[in-house]
Amino acid sequence: MQLHRDVPSHSPAATGKFFSVKVQLYGRFMLEDRTEHACQIEEMSPGNAILTTDVMAHNGERVIAYIDHIGRIEGTVERAVRGGFLISLVASDRKKNKIAAQLTWLTNKHELDMPEDRRHQRVAPRNPISTLSMADGRQYPCRIIDLSISGAAVEIRIRPALNSEVVLGTMRGRVVRHFEEGIAIEFATVQSRDTIGLALEH
Repeated sequence: MQLHRDVPSHSPAATGKFFSVKVQLYGRFMLEDRTEHACQIEEMSPGNAILTTDVMAHNGERVIAYIDHIGRIEGTVERAVRGGFLISLVASDRKKNKIAAQLTWLTNKHELDMPEDRRHQRVAPRNPISTLSMADGRQYPCRIIDLSISGAAVEIRIRPALNSEVVLGTMRGRVVRHFEEGIAIEFATVQSRDTIGLALEH
């Protein structure tokens, strides 16, 4: 699905065959030197994205990012922009169409009054590596894409059933969504910002 009539009328003009839309997504990205940094995406299309960050990248540098709702993306730096840089995404047509569909949903979900509109602000954790425990005691290594006091998006190779009870670090929750790279978890109770990092390290 391409972003055509589904995007708001105030969206920027199309880049190539896809429209760029205004979003508010959080995540992390890795540069070629393998350093990781927090970022925010405020404008994106299936062909490119503007990453807002304090860290600068070189033109032509390869970037891998993990973005809330979108998952893993990669591309090359096209140019610097105010507050960050623009990357041109490297993805198959299938992946680009999936991004287009997700961006369409993100731009329209406010009209549907989706519960996720009321989420707490999500940030990238300082240490993204954690463990996901299942109700039967099985444990799996995972990578936290982003985190809030009420939930997390986790990159993991397994796909527990929706509404499955899980423990991320020491925080109990349930699986509320699947996406290409992993799962989204809603915590059983709202966590304290002061202790959430410690809970992940156990």
